[in-house]
Amino acid sequence: MSSNNTHSDVVIIGGGVMGMSAAYHLARRGAKVTLLEAEQFFGTGSTALNAGGFRHQFSTGVNIELSKLSLSMLQRFEEEFEQPVAYNPCGYLFLLSSDKDVAAFQRNVAVQHAHGVMTKWLSPSEIAEMAPQVNLDGIIGATFYERDGLVDPNAVLQGYVRGASRAGATLRSGVRVTGANVKSGVIEALHTTAGDISGGTFLLAAGPWSGAVGKSLGVDIPVVPIKRQIAVTAPITGLTRAFPFVIDFAQSLYFHYEGGAILTGMSNHAEQPGFDTTVDEAWREVHVAAAMERLPMLAESAIAHEWAGLYEVTPDDQPIIGKLPQVENLYSCTGFSGHGLMHGPAAGLAVSEEMLDGAAHTVDIAPLRWRKFGAGEYNVV
Repeated sequence: MSSNNTHSDVVIIGGGVMGMSAAYHLARRGAKVTLLEAEQFFGTGSTALNAGGFRHQFSTGVNIELSKLSLSMLQRFEEEFEQPVAYNPCGYLFLLSSDKDVAAFQRNVAVQHAHGVMTKWLSPSEIAEMAPQVNLDGIIGATFYERDGLVDPNAVLQGYVRGASRAGATLRSGVRVTGANVKSGVIEALHTTAGDISGGTFLLAAGPWSGAVGKSLGVDIPVVPIKRQIAVTAPITGLTRAFPFVIDFAQSLYFHYEGGAILTGMSNHAEQPGFDTTVDEAWREVHVAAAMERLPMLAESAIAHEWAGLYEVTPDDQPIIGKLPQVENLYSCTGFSGHGLMHGPAAGLAVSEEMLDGAAHTVDIAPLRWRKFGAGEYNVV
């Protein structure tokens, strides 16, 4: 195999929002960075297939703090990168239909309030006033936070592409990692389709492909790809940007405003791990039926666009950020399990601090460093 004779301080595997955010924050502090993206063009991987949601309504303090930090970064994004991100604070409206879910969300809201996120409880009549288009049969309450909402995934990524490049990072697309030269527990170089690429430290930020890439490096990292489908309707008269991001929690069903139409998705919990991103027509029928029942106006429209993308899922639905114990100079920023876009800005900053300073200090990510994975309550849609 040919050798790439340039040596970087940091080599990043993955050019989605996490990898690109890390590249920007590392390069602006003077690190010599090379980023490798397997796709031919930046912005054609999982980030571009994202539903665009941004929320603070989590059950753990670390995820709430990541959301708070990311939002503060996105609010100055246009000034910093000359790239608007179309932030729309329409709010997340979690619809609850069981006493068990209400009890869990009461605990979650207490955690959110303790972190300064003042989520509100809504009665069915208050929900009807906020979102009169929604069928509330079976709904006994909801939570709502006004600073939750939407951003443009591609705009966020392209802003970081521009920023990382201007800061001096070398961004290479169409380069796949196939293995590594490891000596005495230290990666000396990556084997890639473009030759060997050497570095001082390495960051695994390959999203749904992180588990497979990790294996090629001799590291067992528990991240698996899970397919999720999204459909966008034709334009619907009278719909405005103020329509909230609605989530029927019990059904893992969601819908939000998208350019005058509705974007909707529903998680198939029977989906098996794999890299197939073809649209499952049988699941479409299940999804569309549930969506029309909860949002009856969908029956008057039609699906205009539909696609499937991949979640990067860990056993506890939480990411792995920081140094990995299996190899001396390997870090990870992966496994976000459906909330990578919203946490990518903050996570990229945090892992850059881990790599340069020994520990993140802008936000405490201690619960997300490598650990044994156990069962726990976590609300991911």
